[in-house]
Amino acid sequence: MNKRVWDKKPWQAFKTFAILFSFTINLILLIVLLVAAPLILPIVNDIASPIVSGLNSSFVDMNQATIRRTIDVSDTIPVVLTVPLSTTTSVVILRDVPLVNVPAKFTLPHGGGEINGVVSLNLPKNLALPVQLDLQVPISETLPVQLAVEAIIPLDETELGAPFNRLQSIFAPLDALLRGLPANGQDLFERISGRVNQPVDSIPVPVGAANE
Repeated sequence: MNKRVWDKKPWQAFKTFAILFSFTINLILLIVLLVAAPLILPIVNDIASPIVSGLNSSFVDMNQATIRRTIDVSDTIPVVLTVPLSTTTSVVILRDVPLVNVPAKFTLPHGGGEINGVVSLNLPKNLALPVQLDLQVPISETLPVQLAVEAIIPLDETELGAPFNRLQSIFAPLDALLRGLPANGQDLFERISGRVNQPVDSIPVPVGAANE
């Protein structure tokens, strides 16, 4: 066989050697994988998978979490404005009010005519007089403000949202990959044997290969 190989061109001999060497290495790696898989899979399922799944769930929960806090507000607010006041009210006289020489018109009964004159009188204390008010009231005060404001801030709307989104995008595919691994060596061999024994017609063919 060596003579037949080396009788050809060196490139052909190198290519043949490379194919045989690659096939041998792949075969060795396959055997090692089949031998080591029953030992590695329990470690992955019992240690790595719970850790990755827990981290992914934690990042999802953190991304959906909210920050709740009650903020105490203590401040003063200046209030400067003019309030229009237009109303009717009653004014009570605090003391007697004298009215001296007030012009008056007297109407005589039975069509006797009218007489112009003056009168003097006192408005008694505690007399209620109706008054029409039409004022512009200036207000300039400082009002104290004491409030307890409840703040609810979604975490994904803060600066922490972007890092948690990136971590979730990293661990979510890894978690899905670990969940899809065989549970143990027996499951692995069942999957391999089921794939080997699967009919050719039931194996999905890529669209490109089907067109060719």
